[in-house]
Amino acid sequence: MGSSGLWLRSLAFNTGWYLGSVLFAVVGSPLLLAPRPVVVAWARAWIVFVLWWLRITCGLTHRVVGLENLPAGPVIIACKHQSTWETLAFTLLFSNVAIVLKRELLWIPIVGWAMARAGNIAVARGDGASALRGLVKQARQAIAEGRSIVIFPEGTRVAPGDRRPYQVGTAALYRQLGVPVVPVALNSGLFWGRRKWIKRPGTITLEVLAPIAPGLRREAFMETLRDRIETASTRLSAM
Repeated sequence: MGSSGLWLRSLAFNTGWYLGSVLFAVVGSPLLLAPRPVVVAWARAWIVFVLWWLRITCGLTHRVVGLENLPAGPVIIACKHQSTWETLAFTLLFSNVAIVLKRELLWIPIVGWAMARAGNIAVARGDGASALRGLVKQARQAIAEGRSIVIFPEGTRVAPGDRRPYQVGTAALYRQLGVPVVPVALNSGLFWGRRKWIKRPGTITLEVLAPIAPGLRREAFMETLRDRIETASTRLSAM
């Protein structure tokens, strides 16, 4: 497909995404007063629409492999972050999760408020030790409720092939919560790049990797986590 075709299909997706999101937000805004499960169901319905429209307009779908590696009970899901796609899809692909996100996102009218009401974990960037304590406190509460935590160890979207330092938040949760960490690799950035208008057709692969049991020292844990995620993500990006 030529560049003009890709551009037009991406235009159709972005237009429908924005208009559909506004409609979902306006019509569903009274649900912000409902219990958390209702808010989550509303969010999942919106995500189903977005991913359906992405498939219809851009020919972009996804597959998940390795779900047998996901232990029963609450865990910490530590995922490679390449695209906006996973920030949408995780609420749909993994049930009953709390996603670690930037606190500024909660300021977005209706959408941000829904993120908060859904029980996600908001962290202020640049607050250092205070932010880390807030992260652990909120995550401990989510685990006590039987919910898993989703965190992006690099803290920001990173293009395929690039690398950023893994932040200390994941290690803090691993040490403090005493539950397995499940590394997750993906190749979403090949199709929906960071700050890219064009959405390319294909199949995003998300791979759930073998869990890391509690008990490792911090350095050993971070090395194991980084090696598993980066090795698998490099392999998926070469497919």
